[in-house]
Amino acid sequence: MIRILIADDHGIMRGGLKQIVALTTDIVVVGEASDGEQTLAQVRNQEFDLILLDMSMPGISGIELIQRLRHLQPALPILILSMSNERQIVSRAIKSGAAGYVTKDVHPEVLLSAIRKVAAGGRFVDTVLLEDMLFMKGSYNLAPHELLSDRESQIFQMLVSGRQISEIAAMLHLSPKTVSTYKTRLMQKLEINNSADLVRYAIQHGLAQVVPVPDQS
Repeated sequence: MIRILIADDHGIMRGGLKQIVALTTDIVVVGEASDGEQTLAQVRNQEFDLILLDMSMPGISGIELIQRLRHLQPALPILILSMSNERQIVSRAIKSGAAGYVTKDVHPEVLLSAIRKVAAGGRFVDTVLLEDMLFMKGSYNLAPHELLSDRESQIFQMLVSGRQISEIAAMLHLSPKTVSTYKTRLMQKLEINNSADLVRYAIQHGLAQVVPVPDQS
């Protein structure tokens, strides 16, 4: 029996995943976590055969959480289940120690196949993601910050100009959680783990400047 931990901050997603797993005879959900700290606590206190991990959760998440889980339990396989299909994030997750990566729109049978393969010691990346990583969609010579979306670039500039997440959220008419998610994604793309390095990157690339915030109303 494959004992899995589902780490995702959306209760509906965890519930849906449990329903999918309940249809199998060889996989069972024995733990749930809704943020990074809960995930680490579960791994410290219980044995699992695989972690099904969302990349964007409150608190510790993304690459940092993968690295901390690998340090805590080096032999425990991690399968990423994420909304993001961006090749740079996929590639960095795998390099950081994840054994597999699938997106949340994948067919349930593909997800179950990925769980079985990764739990058995293999690796699994969805075919579409793998092709994207191999061909890179023409972005060979682009600097990491040139791969940011318009909204990510906007929030990047606001962060390095000293704005706090709550302030950015109010100015852009977004929730703080949404801004935090954008911050996590852009830091993953830039391969940066903390705010100090974010500012340092901006200075090194001549991007550290205060820019006007467009009216989003």
